[in-house]
Amino acid sequence: MRRPIFLQKLKGRIAAAVLVSIGVLLLAGTYLGMEAIKASPAPAGQSTGESATVTLLDSQLSSITVATVVERDFPLRKEAVGNIDFNEDMSVQVFTPYPGRILQAFANLGDEVSKGQPLFTIESPDFIAAESNLIAAAATLDQTSSALTRAKGLYAAKGIDQNDYETAVASQQSAEGALRAARHAVAIFGKTEGQIDQLVASRQVETALVIKSPITGRITARNAAPGLLEQPGNPPAPYSVADLSTLWMLANVPEVDIADYKLGAPVTVSVMALPGRVFAGKITAIGAAVDPNSRRVTLRSEIKDPMHELRSQMFATFVISTGAPVRAPAVPLSGVVREGDGTLSVWVVDGNPHHFTRRSVKIGLQQDGYDQILEGLKAGERVAVDGAIFLSNILFGGAS
Repeated sequence: MRRPIFLQKLKGRIAAAVLVSIGVLLLAGTYLGMEAIKASPAPAGQSTGESATVTLLDSQLSSITVATVVERDFPLRKEAVGNIDFNEDMSVQVFTPYPGRILQAFANLGDEVSKGQPLFTIESPDFIAAESNLIAAAATLDQTSSALTRAKGLYAAKGIDQNDYETAVASQQSAEGALRAARHAVAIFGKTEGQIDQLVASRQVETALVIKSPITGRITARNAAPGLLEQPGNPPAPYSVADLSTLWMLANVPEVDIADYKLGAPVTVSVMALPGRVFAGKITAIGAAVDPNSRRVTLRSEIKDPMHELRSQMFATFVISTGAPVRAPAVPLSGVVREGDGTLSVWVVDGNPHHFTRRSVKIGLQQDGYDQILEGLKAGERVAVDGAIFLSNILFGGAS
């Protein structure tokens, strides 16, 4: 009875040992198979997963453009929006100096005028009165001068006493003073010495007072019309004239940025009406107060416009320099990919032209089609600049 029991136990142990051996062999086979899979190269056009490297076929390389990373200067600047306005230091409103009725208006809106060019004429009672006083004063001086000449002869011949002679002298001197005052009164209306002499000689009163442009520029507003009564200083002015060789830019910038702006900082201006044109200028004034509603400060810049292409109240974009340029590695915008988790990456050629390795980067400024690279890349490395999104799609979505 013992022998059969022993044989049964022996068979059981043998069976268990066989099962264990089979299990060990299966585990070993599985391990070796996995190692073989890891050691085998990734198929063309597929990602190796954990290494974040993509290998492309020759046919797929045609979709990728590779460039060498170079360093570029990134100017420190800020953009602002605003509008163009006349340079108020070079813009004047032309009023009549005395009340009167407009007789003629010569210049039209938009005309270019020179300094001293007639703009309009006005019939002014004050001007006519000043001319009349001048003619009367000249006539009085002539009469007193003639009387003094006679008095001198009579006084020498003992024909008059000294008191009469001194009276004639005083009358002549008084007439000279009155004439000088009358000449000054007419000169106030813009008459030259030659014109005043002609007026005295002709004894003819001019009814039309000519109002001339005080500066060279363009007519920016006209309210003058024949027959219109004008009062000095009463708006609107008959004419407005502006020198358009320079204009003002007025922009409102956030108060938090005001420390970045300095007087004299270079400014470039572009307007929608003139695509491709850039106008240069500089900051000439920074507002002294913050708008309590918008929390913004007004910047004023002087813009050069020698060809008179800009117009007042044009909407414009301003780029204002706020510091010296910063030199850093740069990658075209198409070479930086924003991944689904929000990180930014580039694809670097790792030696083999078919192999591209994803690398996270940190960017700074974006200017003129380039990203400033702050971290993750250096000059001299080669990266995919066109087709970078295609590489990211392969990595995360599989080959297409």
